[in-house]
Amino acid sequence: SLVGKNSKKVCESGRRVGSVRTLVEGASALALVGLKDQGVRLRFQFDPAVDLVLADKVQIQQVLLNLLRNAVEAMEASARRELVISVASGADSMVTISVADTGSGISPEMAPQLFQPFVTNKRHGMGVGLSICRSIVEGHGGQIGAEPNPAGGTIFRFTLRAVSQEDLQNAV
Repeated sequence: SLVGKNSKKVCESGRRVGSVRTLVEGASALALVGLKDQGVRLRFQFDPAVDLVLADKVQIQQVLLNLLRNAVEAMEASARRELVISVASGADSMVTISVADTGSGISPEMAPQLFQPFVTNKRHGMGVGLSICRSIVEGHGGQIGAEPNPAGGTIFRFTLRAVSQEDLQNAV
């Protein structure tokens, strides 16, 4: 565990150093129960150079859960249902986590307001999911965004602070 002058802050925030792969696989298992029944093909792409992140596991799993469920919902009417979850090294000691679907995509009118509260294109949605995701990610010092998937659909990306072995050694 992290000790020293920052240990109290780390404990209070609920953030811990942990494996990003374990975090992503755990959230995916929760979010994608019954996925095969819906004809969705799931693929993971993990950069072997990326390992540890500083995150509140429950909060980040909530972000992933929301993004994954949105992706599956967006693909309901699609002939091709492919979901790719990627973890890669990002700029400035960040890790980038991507959720790419081959769903209906996001309309140009909806894109600028996607992360605003109470904005939704779902019949039964309240429009707070992506807004909450944005608050959680930004609270972790990261950013979240969406872009069109070249294969059709949407790619959501968010970043988390990477933790190096050197960071861990310096914290002890």
